[in-house]
Amino acid sequence: MDPRRLLPVLTAVACALVVATLVVGHGRPDDTGRAVVPPRDAPATAPATGSPAAPTPGPAAVLAAWDERRAAAWARGDAEALADLYAAGSRSGAADVRLLRAYARRGLRVEGLTTQVLALRVVERTPRRLALVVTDRLVGGSAVGGAAPVALPVDRASTRRVVLVSRRGRWVVAEARDQDSAAASTSRTSSSSKS
Repeated sequence: MDPRRLLPVLTAVACALVVATLVVGHGRPDDTGRAVVPPRDAPATAPATGSPAAPTPGPAAVLAAWDERRAAAWARGDAEALADLYAAGSRSGAADVRLLRAYARRGLRVEGLTTQVLALRVVERTPRRLALVVTDRLVGGSAVGGAAPVALPVDRASTRRVVLVSRRGRWVVAEARDQDSAAASTSRTSSSSKS
């Protein structure tokens, strides 16, 4: 298969792929995007009732868990499991499922989806909604099932606004929309002011 024919598919995968693997060892970011690593001797937090409970995961942990489930669905070629990771009516989800099915029709699965997160900023955070601006790039993955695995090319960094909502105790992606880069925005502003 000609790798150039995979480029549009890979671009769509990168757009649908919100976050794969966060930078290992940096802890979870707080609302300012700085890493927060609790001290080793910090006591576990528990609700006021005294019953033990897991601490609420931070935005980075929410995205990492979501992405692990997404990568597993892609590796299995499981369109239903992939669709369950998105809110009903999500255009991002519909595009991701269409792409997975296109791979499946050719007898292919995608294993090892990995995204390098370059920046993560919390825009909105409530118990049921999380809006983030994420800059990332695709750095791993292989299309398998053909004569030989085809490594997906490393992607250029892109920035997206990702909205996750809590559904039955699990976070799902409502939408992931591309954001203008500063350079593109400046270029448009400069050229429009010259007219």
